Order: sequence, then structure tokens, then C-alpha cells
Amino acid sequence: MDERTLEILNRFAKSWVETESRYSDLVENHEGFERLKPVLHFILTLKGKGEDKYFRLGTSMHTLTISRSVNHGLRPDQKHLKVEAVDTNDFEVIFQEGEKIYRKYRIKSLDDIKLANSLQTLKHTLVD
Repeated sequence: MDERTLEILNRFAKSWVETESRYSDLVENHEGFERLKPVLHFILTLKGKGEDKYFRLGTSMHTLTISRSVNHGLRPDQKHLKVEAVDTNDFEVIFQEGEKIYRKYRIKSLDDIKLANSLQTLKHTLVD
């Protein structure tokens, strides 16, 4: 494996550790963040399947962002998924690139096939 690939994998892995830590802290130490428990479980499940080698994670309180971005932060031309925990069993998922929305839907569980399909679509975009 070349140096660039190793660096990308390290950056992806670091984002998963940081995101998992952030959500664990919110769920365990702060009131009102119970709705993030399924998101934390989702992160751990994906990580257990090795998806941390394909995606970068980011957070914005109740929203998990999943991308193929090498760097922290997203450019307007980068595709990504946003998974917002509206409630414990209510999630809004948006697959977008900048302001352009490709898919937007609500699901009751993070093991919904629509989310799995969106992840597969994102997985086939270039890492940048």
C-alpha cells in the first residue's frame, strides 16, 4: 500500500474514533441526547463491518455526516450523507452534494435498506 493510501486510511480511522468518542460522551454524560444511541450503535456496526476504511465521519450535534473526503470539512462539490436523529426512532437522511439534494427521506431504523443503498452509492464515489 502506498503512502497516500495509508494516510487516507489513517485520516478516515481517526474521524471514526473522534466521532464515536463525541457521541459516546453526549449519550453517557449529557441529558437530552438519548436519540443518539441508535446513531452510536450504527457507527459501531459499520465500523465492525470495516466501513471505516471507506468513509470519513463528522458530527454536528444530532447530525452524523458520512463522506469520502480526505480532509476535515466538505467542499461544495463533495457528495455526502447526513443522518439526523430527529428522535430515537426517527431519522432524516439526505444524500447531497453542496446544495444539490439527490435523495431525502425519513426512516425509523438505521438498518433501513434505503440507507444501506445510499451508503453503497456513496462508497462508489471517488475519494477526494
